[in-house]
Amino acid sequence: MNTYEKAFLVSGRNTLIHKNKKLDLVVVNDDNDPVIIVTRHGVKVFSETVPANKADAKDRYMEVVDISSSDVFSEVKTLLFVQAINNKEYKIDYSKAGTDLFIRIHQENYI
Repeated sequence: MNTYEKAFLVSGRNTLIHKNKKLDLVVVNDDNDPVIIVTRHGVKVFSETVPANKADAKDRYMEVVDISSSDVFSEVKTLLFVQAINNKEYKIDYSKAGTDLFIRIHQENYI
């Protein structure tokens, strides 16, 4: 039995729900796409190096989420919605990476 509890939930086809304010989510989509970080304050592009393993991530109070892995969505996403702990839902459009439209607030209060 696995006692490890994830810091996020998967909802529907393309929504991540951040549920643990003590851990930040480092979201990896594809090798060519920018990595994003979900904190208790919101979503932004992650400019540091991605933790190499779970122990390194845990030391940095992070959890790496690979969207294309079989335990998340099992495919690379073009559009991702992230519900952050700050009561905002963010829309991440990977087709618009590098522009101001890459990360936008989708809903101000999702609760």
